[in-house]
Amino acid sequence: MFTPFERLVAWRYLRSRKAEGFVSVIAGFSFAGIMLGVATLIIVMSVMNGFRDELFSRILGLNGHMNVHSLQGPLTDYDYLRSRIMPLEGVADVMPMVESQALLSGNGFSNGVIVRGLEWKEFENRPILKDAVTAGSLNDFQDNAVAIGSTLAEKMSLQPGDKIVLTSPQTKSTPFGSMPRQRSYNVAFIFDVGMYEYNSGFIFMPLESAQIFFQIPGGVTALEVFLKDPEELDEIRKTVSLVIEGQAGVYDWRDVNSSFYNALGTERNVMFLILTMIILVAAFNIISSMIMLVKDKGRDIAIMRTMGATRGNMMKIFTLTGASIGVAGTLVGAAGGIAFALNIESIRRFLEGLTGTELFSAEIYFLSQLPAKIDWQEVVTVVGMAFTLSILATLYPAWRASRLDPVEALRYE
Repeated sequence: MFTPFERLVAWRYLRSRKAEGFVSVIAGFSFAGIMLGVATLIIVMSVMNGFRDELFSRILGLNGHMNVHSLQGPLTDYDYLRSRIMPLEGVADVMPMVESQALLSGNGFSNGVIVRGLEWKEFENRPILKDAVTAGSLNDFQDNAVAIGSTLAEKMSLQPGDKIVLTSPQTKSTPFGSMPRQRSYNVAFIFDVGMYEYNSGFIFMPLESAQIFFQIPGGVTALEVFLKDPEELDEIRKTVSLVIEGQAGVYDWRDVNSSFYNALGTERNVMFLILTMIILVAAFNIISSMIMLVKDKGRDIAIMRTMGATRGNMMKIFTLTGASIGVAGTLVGAAGGIAFALNIESIRRFLEGLTGTELFSAEIYFLSQLPAKIDWQEVVTVVGMAFTLSILATLYPAWRASRLDPVEALRYE
């Protein structure tokens, strides 16, 4: 595509000399701009992909893909609904659940929590719960025992075996009037699922204990439906709605976490657009440096033209010169961005130790570690976009060089 003559001249123009110092400085800034733009875009998109996947995987690890809930009061015929939903194609499991709010008291502290009653086997079937036990034993999760999150346990100075008191929003009648329902429980174990919202505000207890505490014997608040393939969610949701025939309502995890789902999608698209502007600005720098280089090399161009070089040769020379800056910047930026994304958690810890500040607060970002997932298709898109912009940026200056009239260029020399 490029002859040895064209490559030789393009390489000589890329080397810095004192007479072309200013042009070389602009070319250097163009290289740095494209390198930083590509690296930043890859890093930010990888972190956003990682954050999205981690958040959703933990949400789906702790919750069903769909919930079937009663339209009025608790579900008392949940075994029948369960038998109707379970045989459906694509459904992996259906679990009953009791969930409500309560006030937790212990060691002189109080905190509002969400209490979720589950069957014991659910902890065995959900790796994110089974592997999250940090203190205590899963075998103690029975009868009058509960499991609490690590953040909540630390805040209230609780350990396995300690007693806590739960106060229900429901009341009971006494000779002294209506009083809140209270019941004491033992802490069976402490869990850490890596998500601040659950570690700080959730309590798990056996399903039967939850039914007694919230006064819904033989009933549940919802059925959690787990799917074999989450991609088939929309189709299976329609099937489940038809099967239960209006006896209950159906909602999926996107409805419950719609704010996260929509915000992350919008933020991802906006960040991609904003960071692409960095690469675009660097491409304009290439245009500036190449126009100045063409003006500076007018005499050389005229001499080469008179010696037999064609307009096509000039076009290729300056296209190769400008594109080399963009291609080199893109490759270095892509390598740097990928390396940074692969080691981002180690880099975060190093910077936090160096500055003595917390750069990634679990209270704000919901996750205890900074995640990053490289989407290689996305990386190829970014690299391809940077290549395209770099090449397009050279076309006009190269065209100007090819259209230069040798006579006019040499007239005043």
